[in-house]
Amino acid sequence: MYLADEHRYEKIPVRRAGNTGFQLPAISFGMWHKYGEHANYGDTRDIILKAFDAGIFSFDLAANYGPGSYEAERLFGEVLERELKPYRDELVISSKAGFHMWPGPYGQMSSRKALMASLDRSLTHMGLDYVDIFYSHRYDAETSPEETAVALDDMVRQGKTLYVGISNYTAPQAEAMIKIFRDLHTPFVVDQVSYNMLNQTANDDGLFDMLQRNNAGAIAYGPLCEGLLTDKYLDGIPEDVDIHWSSEFILKQGRDKMLQKLQGLNKIAHSRGQKLSHMALAWLLHNPVITSVITGASKPEHLYENVKAVQNLEFDEEELQAIDRILKA
Repeated sequence: MYLADEHRYEKIPVRRAGNTGFQLPAISFGMWHKYGEHANYGDTRDIILKAFDAGIFSFDLAANYGPGSYEAERLFGEVLERELKPYRDELVISSKAGFHMWPGPYGQMSSRKALMASLDRSLTHMGLDYVDIFYSHRYDAETSPEETAVALDDMVRQGKTLYVGISNYTAPQAEAMIKIFRDLHTPFVVDQVSYNMLNQTANDDGLFDMLQRNNAGAIAYGPLCEGLLTDKYLDGIPEDVDIHWSSEFILKQGRDKMLQKLQGLNKIAHSRGQKLSHMALAWLLHNPVITSVITGASKPEHLYENVKAVQNLEFDEEELQAIDRILKA
């Protein structure tokens, strides 16, 4: 029988989303990749339990995580049922809907029917009565914000989610939703966005300032830019490197220019006694609006590497300016 490490809450800082009661570990565990229909239960169980022992009590899922719709949620649900059920009240379990879920017009986007049907499927696959936070996974230009916001509010009132969030919304889109949530008294807490050293669109857009004004937080996904902000590509970036759609523009200056930036950042990281990946995560958490960063891991050693970032979260002004010069070059 699994018994969690009794010192787990001493290992990672816990951060709050604005002035809400919603709190997360500085690092959350995401199940976007490699937890689909062909994933091995034993390996998945091992890494989820090691994450919890390391102080990560936030598990980020979505209807389209797999590969295979709801497959990551099904697998997580098995681990929850067999091992983590006694710790349910400690866990923050999230789900999202908006990207492809099933065929037809209601199998994507953010209509009332799509969101509600997907949440019901997610709860069934994970064996849950409720999730801790449910997101509209992407902005739907053809559905009114009111319809999406009211659907999320109704889910809270039905007891199917405790909090609501939005994901991949720009500052103007998010601000329009927040106004509706405020009128409805909906417990909106975070906007989850693609954000890393190389892709600062969310900050440039004014999103973080807007969230701070509205006493909410942000969660950064893709914090290592699909491996670019690790040691993996310091000797060269191959032509077939797979960059998430939200960050594809970062290579517009060419791979050689990007390589120069990575090598420059790596020198600063070493001067701080960190690996590049550690500094990249710490840099994100230097922003008080960032409640948590979502990292994935297919092996325990990758998980432990990510956790090392919290050992040095402080930056002096000279370091921040040096980083900024490299990124803007």
